[in-house]
Amino acid sequence: MTASDPALPLQAALPAFEVGIEPPDLAPWREGNTGIPGFTSHAADAAGPHVLLLALMHGNEFAGAIVLDRLLRAKLRPLRGRLTLGFANLAAFDSFDAANPTASRFVDEDLNRLWDPALLDGGRSCVELARAREIRPAVEAADVVLDLHSMLWPSDPLILSGATARGRCLAEAIGAPGLVVADRGHCDGPRLIDHPRFASDDGTARALLVEAGQHWEAATVEMAAACVAGLLHHLGLSRTNPTPPVGQVAVRRSAEVTQVVTAQSAGFTFVRGFRGGEVIAHRNTLIALDGTIEIRTPHDDCLLVMPSLRPSRGHTAVRLARFVA
Repeated sequence: MTASDPALPLQAALPAFEVGIEPPDLAPWREGNTGIPGFTSHAADAAGPHVLLLALMHGNEFAGAIVLDRLLRAKLRPLRGRLTLGFANLAAFDSFDAANPTASRFVDEDLNRLWDPALLDGGRSCVELARAREIRPAVEAADVVLDLHSMLWPSDPLILSGATARGRCLAEAIGAPGLVVADRGHCDGPRLIDHPRFASDDGTARALLVEAGQHWEAATVEMAAACVAGLLHHLGLSRTNPTPPVGQVAVRRSAEVTQVVTAQSAGFTFVRGFRGGEVIAHRNTLIALDGTIEIRTPHDDCLLVMPSLRPSRGHTAVRLARFVA
């Protein structure tokens, strides 16, 4: 469904968004070397973790793809372990049009809501399910996955670590972005980081989802690059000492989602245009109306995580979080 789809409520119509960066030329990397189109992998002689850097989970979020394209052109090789770089939803990316930049998020359905093994093993079919099944072996072979995203609405960059302690510890060690949020995902389907390989309490594999900034901004590319550099340096795959992007806040903060607010009506409306990363000082502050239902902050110092200012019914409108030590 796109912003021009007549099935969307009137209040869900999106404003015009400026595209300030150019999509990368991915032609040299389409074939890859793994048997999975768009996936390229290289191993070092020294033992170490298998790290998967993933971009284009959504076809119009190509800041991360610019970073991976840079690394591939620089012929980056890991000092230890294995490094795989993959472009997920190439079909959606190929349909990107700067005149309608929100329309190419996916072809049939959101690729980042399909990571349930029962669904992947089932009989249903669509473009994104076929691609999820195709890239599944690379995902399940990796010890660490960094899934690079960007955001439609204004928000501070952040890392979503999932609910495990091992995910949060890794996210905090990377250094950029400075905000780490632990959560359990959305009601409308599991993300890649929610796959049991990464989300089970007794596992060892880790997956992080980076929201590097707003779509189509140069600063978002640099934040994604800093996050990748921080991860590879921390895990010993690169000697490059990461440099935080200009304007990156030095203070690191961690938070846990206490409530996921899902729009129950077509009339969901925030009381004002909140920015992701805002902190509402007082408990019981009114932040939105869902039809006649009031949405209020459940605790003091409530962090607003990625508010969607035009949420569709059944989709996440905002996540509310509490800071932790």
